[in-house]
Amino acid sequence: MLGDFALDRKSLSKLSTAGLSYESIKSQTRSEDVDFTLELWRAQGLNIVRDKALYYYATKFIDIKDAVFCIVDVETNGSKTDKHQIIEIGAVKILNGEIIDTFESLVHCTDINKHITDITGISVEDTKNAPPLKQVMQEFKLFLADSIFVAHDVKFDFKFISSMMEKIGLSPILNRHLCSINLAERTIESYRYGLSYLNALLELHKEATHHRALSDAITTAKLFIKSLSQLDNNVTTVEDLINFSKNERRLKRPKFDPLLKDEEE
Repeated sequence: MLGDFALDRKSLSKLSTAGLSYESIKSQTRSEDVDFTLELWRAQGLNIVRDKALYYYATKFIDIKDAVFCIVDVETNGSKTDKHQIIEIGAVKILNGEIIDTFESLVHCTDINKHITDITGISVEDTKNAPPLKQVMQEFKLFLADSIFVAHDVKFDFKFISSMMEKIGLSPILNRHLCSINLAERTIESYRYGLSYLNALLELHKEATHHRALSDAITTAKLFIKSLSQLDNNVTTVEDLINFSKNERRLKRPKFDPLLKDEEE
């Protein structure tokens, strides 16, 4: 699915591989004007381009070193998008292995239970003077633009942000996205792949404050950069990278936890 305009799974796959014809897009969408449909998708962060009479994700032609990746982390006051909300969002933009911009904001919230406060350190009092959800989501949408959305367990962050966009009256985001856990499992040998564990193992971000959005986004960004440095030479475009993160064989995990061994010594 792409917003209100449906494409089947086979067609979505073709946008990253063999390409999709004008007629195929037109027959599957409710719009008689394919160019209008593409503009709507572009406004939602998804850029589709035409090449030799066929349509593709623009990321099929973008080299990894030329792509802007937006590494995102959100803290929420619960796990259900219909009942809960984002209470903090942090994001880091990366271009060619370098951090080029950051985004950080608490979000006004009147209901944060003690369990969430114990995990994140964020209380209702902390968000009392924070901007409202609508303002934060509007500003974040401008920050994200059409960059590639990356997160550690991307399904959660992507779904929550899309839901919050809809909650304030905007369309859900459609950006190409990938999961840093999936990518790490194929590029870095580790006993576990939780962000805190990888940070301790790889010493990614020594000043990290786990479960604070910008700090976790920075840690994930450093992990992502390290994963990129381990890629095979045949992974060159963004679509190559997305495909690699989903379909390449995972590395074999060590039988014993090296961090426990270090503690024993």
